[in-house]
Amino acid sequence: MVVSDVNDLNPVFDALANEHRREIIDLLSLQPRSISQLAEVRDLSLPAIHKHVRVLESAGMVRRRKVGRTNFLALDREPLRRLQLWIDRFDPWWGTEEETLENYAEYLSKNSPTSKETS
Repeated sequence: MVVSDVNDLNPVFDALANEHRREIIDLLSLQPRSISQLAEVRDLSLPAIHKHVRVLESAGMVRRRKVGRTNFLALDREPLRRLQLWIDRFDPWWGTEEETLENYAEYLSKNSPTSKETS
């Protein structure tokens, strides 16, 4: 699976930009929960939880199933997998802790054409 366009991830980034939504994702990663259970755990009002859930649903990160009068939510891991794949693309370029901007600037100054001429 390849992330064809980073813009496809914009809803996921937007959803994860909020602390409460990240906490909801964390809770749902353990087990499905009802909206009222999420409200109790997070100490948020039901309207606030509904607002956050709608954002997560529009990003495809949460699935809802109604049982009787209760809405249960479960985490859909696919958007997180796509995000992980996108992040993993940068792994070959991350290097080590020793590869800092200062080290790179020093490397450039030692290997620039003007430094070789003065040597």
